[in-house]
Amino acid sequence: MMLAGCNSSSRPTAAEEKNGNARTPVANATKSRQMLVYRDPECGCCEAWADIARKAGYQVTVENRADMAAVKARLGVPDQLASCHTAVIGGYAIEGHVPMRHIARLLQDNPRDIRGIAVPGMPRGSPGMEMPDGSADAFDVMAFGGDGKISEFRA
Repeated sequence: MMLAGCNSSSRPTAAEEKNGNARTPVANATKSRQMLVYRDPECGCCEAWADIARKAGYQVTVENRADMAAVKARLGVPDQLASCHTAVIGGYAIEGHVPMRHIARLLQDNPRDIRGIAVPGMPRGSPGMEMPDGSADAFDVMAFGGDGKISEFRA
């Protein structure tokens, strides 16, 4: 299953890089700052996460969707990694309350073997899930591929 709007031309191929046909870094940087966030209209923490992304310099568009399960399925998000919102940036799916440093690392490294990264569930203290008392749950950022492989993603 491919990411919607993502094809092999969204990232330069080895042949394009070798032949000098890859997009310029400026074009890549501009395009990679555009983020589409799908959220359930009943969820407030999704807007909080989108605001954090905006403050980090991403150009965020939020789209309310009542069919979030279908969005996640279309983008290839494994059920065990599901959270409340799903974003798309640079051809990757970003599931849940992923810290911005992990997104920046993903876009910088541009790995071809993963489809996206995720913070499963809604851990307290993750971006957009900050608690007034400062309490936080431990959480990992996970990478997932089209082959079903899931592994930890470190920034």
